[in-house]
Amino acid sequence: SYDPRILLMDEPFGALDAQTREAMNLELQRIWMETGKTVVLVTHSIAEAVFLADRIVLLSPRPGRVDLILDVPFPRARTPDLQSTPEFQEIVRRLRRRLSEIS
Repeated sequence: SYDPRILLMDEPFGALDAQTREAMNLELQRIWMETGKTVVLVTHSIAEAVFLADRIVLLSPRPGRVDLILDVPFPRARTPDLQSTPEFQEIVRRLRRRLSEIS
């Protein structure tokens, strides 16, 4: 589709090496900031979700249901250095802990 209003992305960077994946995360952020399009991104990477999202919807295992909705508090533009901050790491830990509780 040419110039869609919504981008639906299911694990788009899953097969990439870490360096390319980081570059694509930054590129997706740039596209979002430039266009303002709604992006729904499915990922199994907690850090990727926290880095890219404004809102994270955590789904439970079978049957898949919404377990948690978390607003991500970081302003844009986000740089890779954000991932080493205590605030970023705490959100990652919180989500990882919740996933282990519901699995």
